[in-house]
Amino acid sequence: MDYHWGVLYTAGEWTIRLIMLFYVPYRRDAAAARVWLLLIFFLPYLGLPLYFLFGRAYLPKQRMARQRMLSQIVARLKHETPDTPQVRAALPDYLRPAFELTDALSNFSFAGGNRFEFIRDYLGAIDRLIADIDKSQKFVHLMYYIYADDEIGSKVSAALIRAAGRGVKVRVLLDAIGARSGLKHQAPALRAAGIEVVALLPLRLFGADRLRPDLRNHRKIVVIDDETVFFGSQNIVSPNANKGMSNEEIVVRATGIIVKQLHAVLLGDRYLETTDIPDEADIPEQTEPPCLHPSFARILPSGPSYGIDSTENVMVGLMYAALSKVTLTTPYFIPSQQFVSAMCNAARRGVEVDLIVDNESNKPLVQLAQESYYDALLDAGVRIHGYHGNFLHSKLMTIDAHVGLIGSSNLDRRSFELNEEISVLIYDQEVVCEMDAIEQCYIDQSDIVDAATWPKRPVWKRLLQNVARLFDSLM
Repeated sequence: MDYHWGVLYTAGEWTIRLIMLFYVPYRRDAAAARVWLLLIFFLPYLGLPLYFLFGRAYLPKQRMARQRMLSQIVARLKHETPDTPQVRAALPDYLRPAFELTDALSNFSFAGGNRFEFIRDYLGAIDRLIADIDKSQKFVHLMYYIYADDEIGSKVSAALIRAAGRGVKVRVLLDAIGARSGLKHQAPALRAAGIEVVALLPLRLFGADRLRPDLRNHRKIVVIDDETVFFGSQNIVSPNANKGMSNEEIVVRATGIIVKQLHAVLLGDRYLETTDIPDEADIPEQTEPPCLHPSFARILPSGPSYGIDSTENVMVGLMYAALSKVTLTTPYFIPSQQFVSAMCNAARRGVEVDLIVDNESNKPLVQLAQESYYDALLDAGVRIHGYHGNFLHSKLMTIDAHVGLIGSSNLDRRSFELNEEISVLIYDQEVVCEMDAIEQCYIDQSDIVDAATWPKRPVWKRLLQNVARLFDSLM
């Protein structure tokens, strides 16, 4: 009897291995397929359920049908805010192919008449947000990945409750996992005040609406009266949420047509959970305000709901177009091969390529994995800066003092392939100059990784870095 069970057990293992050998690599990155096949070949009975839960960034049919319905909203928005002709005339010839790529990857218009304010003071950004909420007259729509049950969350909740008490329509959209403490402890008081609170991407492991549990909504957007928007890297949480570290962020406060575009993404995420569009979506047509130096911008929403790795592809296209300078800032750097190649090839062409990362990450495994990429980058001439002091959580990119990209997306496979993210592409030399100055401040507070001494690091550390890199698709 034991012999028969042993044969059945072994036959089951090989059945799993052979089936998954055909299924896992289908229409996916080869590196990600190798990680899963390695696990399944060594531990088939463990690897199979893990792959069932985490293996593919699929969406259920019902959710995809809802996403297709959203195209009607985007189509209306694009009709009401057509591309600004001036930006096409102002673009340097060498940037035109990269911008044409954004046309193909984003359903949103490239429009001018925007204003951007960068807020680096963590608590000051919260105070500015609360001040604008306190001045709201029509509605406040807020969406965050983390909304903590701490002093910051309580202050923002109090402002939202005050707004609701004045008759302002308040809607709060929170990621079901990242904002679980806020949903548990802050949401009851918000709902009691008449505020709508919606959990985004709720955990469902079985049934028609089953979702991969690590697909998360990582966007941070607040729209106030359809006149002002806040976006960027900062969540509603204490700056000292990471033990022994103080977060350093960038919040962008913007006005102009970009507000309407970001609002459409926020309402779209709400629709995917509620299947209805609120009255606040019926916004009068806007015209671009006259200004001497309009900031041209378009949004790049990304994630499984949008089907294309728009942010990564746009960044790669811009790096291949760059003539003089590329600067990238991110807390997490676990890129794809095409991203690494774009950085290295830009540096080999004589472009100054600077990567700003944390000297010490809040995630040790991620730190080891990202360091495994340093050898190739340093060999190509990329300069790597390890930021020290605070935990640098900002996410931005600048190209040739012409183009900037800023938002919620890290430079890792999770942000590019799994998370729902939002980035804003900006074409305005004055605004990008501000972004360059911020990045230079980061560089001034960083230690450069020395290309001569880095290869001499201990063998055991190199081994740990290479092993950590094997799990890049799971981080």
